[in-house]
Amino acid sequence: MEAGQAFLLFVIFLLAVFVLVALAKAVRIVPQARAGIVERLGRYQRTLSPGLAVVVPFIDRVLPMVDLREQVVSFPPQPVITQDNLVVSIDTVVYYQVTDPKAATYEIANYIQGIEQLSVTTLRNVIGGMDLERTLTSREEINSALRGVLDDATGKWGIRVNRVELKAIDPPPSIQDSMEKQMRADRDKRAAILTAEGSRQSQILTAEGEKQSAILSAEGDKQAQILRAEADKQAQILKADGEAKAIGAVFNAIHQGKPDQKLLSYQYLQMMPEIAKGDANKVWIVPSEIGAALEGLGQAAGKFGSTFPGSGFPGHGAEGDGDTEGSERDEDGAMPGAAVADEVHDAASDAAAEGEAAVTAAQDEVRAALKAAEAASRGRSTSPEDVAAETGETDPGGQGPGHPPEPPPVPRPPES
Repeated sequence: MEAGQAFLLFVIFLLAVFVLVALAKAVRIVPQARAGIVERLGRYQRTLSPGLAVVVPFIDRVLPMVDLREQVVSFPPQPVITQDNLVVSIDTVVYYQVTDPKAATYEIANYIQGIEQLSVTTLRNVIGGMDLERTLTSREEINSALRGVLDDATGKWGIRVNRVELKAIDPPPSIQDSMEKQMRADRDKRAAILTAEGSRQSQILTAEGEKQSAILSAEGDKQAQILRAEADKQAQILKADGEAKAIGAVFNAIHQGKPDQKLLSYQYLQMMPEIAKGDANKVWIVPSEIGAALEGLGQAAGKFGSTFPGSGFPGHGAEGDGDTEGSERDEDGAMPGAAVADEVHDAASDAAAEGEAAVTAAQDEVRAALKAAEAASRGRSTSPEDVAAETGETDPGGQGPGHPPEPPPVPRPPES
């Protein structure tokens, strides 16, 4: 009895364990972006979608879950020969996504390995038709070619290749050195070209600047010469006008002074010593006009002597007879001839003083006219007083302007 109860309890325990295992086998939870393949008795039954699913325990078998998300796989570097027989190593990265779990499970045994091998073969085909330069500069073209070939080949596998990227293209070290040298030479060439172009532009700009400077300098010199010529022209005109005015003033001053023959003769005799001055004058030539001057002076002396009786000069005799040998002395004991000589001397002195005064006045007026002409040429007016102040002329004798100094004495005539 007790043995039967124990066996019954064991059977109940086994049934409970079986039920629990059956329930565990029958209930499956599929995560999001996952897919489960169910096989019943070794044959494809259905595909489990995300969520809670119930299968027949011990009859249905759920295969490992298939990931439906986009996945990235990086393949190791692959040696590839280019069109110009250079071996380069290329790393590829493939972005793919499972779109059909059933095809990915039953159409290919290992779709990752299939994608890798297909990428290598397609890459070699694409790179084999390109040289090294084009390979290094045509990444986008290579990516597009690989993506097209892989997408067509993996479509029946239930896989979609979204992108294929070339991670690295590594040429051989010798080629890298050659490329670096070539790149350095190219950069040096471009640097030299740019330097030469800069020097050329600099020289062109410098030449243009010098040209403009020379043109402006020539224009300035031209204008300066024109203005200088105009200034010289105006200066010469003003100078000529001033000289004309000075000559007119001298002419007017001479005519206003009304010099007579006595004054001119006396001035002529005064200029004789000035003519003889100078160390270089070895020979003194007496002009022929000296006779006329002496004659004029003699006539002036004779005119003054004829007014007094008993003067004793030839041709101008005293009252009664022209003999001077028997003349009597006056009350003071002086001879009448001496008195006449004194009178002649006084008259000559007065005439010389008047002539000197007239000449000095004429000279002052000439100086004033010259100063006025010069001031007019400079653009200002000058009075005779200003001219005297500028020239520093003073009146040494205290007689005022126009009064000459004391004339030299006239030689007395010999006594009879």
